[in-house]
Amino acid sequence: MKKSNQNIFKASLLALAVSTSLIGCGNDSASTDSDTTDQEEVIANLATASRSIDSVKDNTWYTESQTLIVGNAAEFAKVAKEKGLAKNVILFIGDGMGVSTVTAARILEGQEKGNNGEENNLSFDLFPFAGLAKTYNVNAQTPDSAGTMTAMMSGVKTDVGVIGVDEDIVRAECDTVSGNELVSALELAEISGLSTGIISTARITHATPAATYAKSAERNWEDNSDMPDDGTADACEDIASQLVNFESNLEARISGVDVDGIEVVMGGGRRHFLPKDAAYNSTDAASDIEGDRTDDRDLIAEWTNMYENGSYVMDQTGFDAIDTEKTERLFGLFNESHMQYEADRGNDIAGEPSLTEMTSTAIKILDNNDKGFLLVVESGRIDHAHHAGNAYNALHDTIELSNAVKMAESLTSDTDTLIIVTADHGHVFTIAGYPKRGNPILGKVVAVDATEASLADDDMPYTTLGYSNGRGFSNLGEETDADAGYAETITAGTRVDLTDVDTESAGFHQEALVPLTSETHSGEDVAIYAQGPGAHLINGTNEQNIIFHIMDYALDLVSEADANVTAI
Repeated sequence: MKKSNQNIFKASLLALAVSTSLIGCGNDSASTDSDTTDQEEVIANLATASRSIDSVKDNTWYTESQTLIVGNAAEFAKVAKEKGLAKNVILFIGDGMGVSTVTAARILEGQEKGNNGEENNLSFDLFPFAGLAKTYNVNAQTPDSAGTMTAMMSGVKTDVGVIGVDEDIVRAECDTVSGNELVSALELAEISGLSTGIISTARITHATPAATYAKSAERNWEDNSDMPDDGTADACEDIASQLVNFESNLEARISGVDVDGIEVVMGGGRRHFLPKDAAYNSTDAASDIEGDRTDDRDLIAEWTNMYENGSYVMDQTGFDAIDTEKTERLFGLFNESHMQYEADRGNDIAGEPSLTEMTSTAIKILDNNDKGFLLVVESGRIDHAHHAGNAYNALHDTIELSNAVKMAESLTSDTDTLIIVTADHGHVFTIAGYPKRGNPILGKVVAVDATEASLADDDMPYTTLGYSNGRGFSNLGEETDADAGYAETITAGTRVDLTDVDTESAGFHQEALVPLTSETHSGEDVAIYAQGPGAHLINGTNEQNIIFHIMDYALDLVSEADANVTAI
């Protein structure tokens, strides 16, 4: 059922009647006179919380999550006092990192250390709080990254394929955007005076990172050439342009706002920022003409002109030269399209930093702001490897995400920094059969007390890992680029004799059941892991949009942003 629109920043006072909450409050009705006074004060503040930032519509996806966060009347004052204890928030997104991916990556990392593997822990496995998120979109049982990341960043579930807008939008219809824009946590952080950063190993204009800053009726409108030639490009701004114009767009959309723009942006997708003219090619261009834009705009030049104190980098050498204590603003575009898979990164033409290196540099720049920061980090290529049916790359990119989380832990304190690790959705990726303890997770099933691979009823061995749909088996040897499998013939739906195949090699693509051009997302819940101020709110099974509300709770984003808006 469609949710009704309500003002985005009026927290629901229905919270006072709720008897249970995410923080595990009891139903004790006793409260002191002091608590009552605190409640009245907080309620008065909530009632006027939207005095300035009231131009964006929201619906009960938002208010229901606020209700869960606030809890019942007896504990209301306690929760309000705890709000805003975080100085920093880091949100890590493993795109496509379902529970089976986490499990398999954990085992693989342990085995690469020389152990059985099952006993191993990824860095975020050790976080003190964990829960589940329901990933469905408003109009879809199995979601996409645009709708799911919008939910996490804006507190509102929405439809498949749209970014930063609510469900009243009509996908790919430009004129339905106006009036349906949502405010993201990154925008609120900017308004609050925090520093902000976005990192992705995918194109920085891809759905997940774009949901932090863009409003679009179509996730594929990454540059103007991606938009229909019916006047849409004139009426609606493409995603790359929205990133460069983030500061002016936000100030134009919300009266009284004065922000200084996103401090750190790093990822791939250079083609969407450059004109379709070979004269603008970068030194590591993989195509004869790198740029895709047909409007002759060089958005990289526009950014550098806009921010004279900013540094633009496009390769490992430029990245390594960054002085994090002196750099005020950083824009890094390290590939024409997506960045390399972690296992394939050494083959990049000009070299590109790892997710861990980008995370470290981003934090060291952002923490120069004494007020704090909000950083969003996406490991985007986990998803792409799964779509290609290649577990090797999906798992190694998951391990690299774990390394980046560990780096973030080492550079921050859990007394003032909330770190959340989650996924936007899962994949149809399975761990099956009855392999013995310590059996290579990328290998063929070998049963307990056996020395030879188990055989299926067709008298052929089979792997522990597989996909329920996709392209199916490919044997590309030591090929570390999962996307190379798209050049192979689809074999899904038929069995292959794997007796003499090295299924642990980088270029092995697992068998699949249902033949499809590309493997699909799955619809099951994904895990959420958290530590730091507000992490205790991560427990149980939740609507995915709760993540925004927990970040809001930790940083008190809405109240801080509202206080920073010039009164009209």
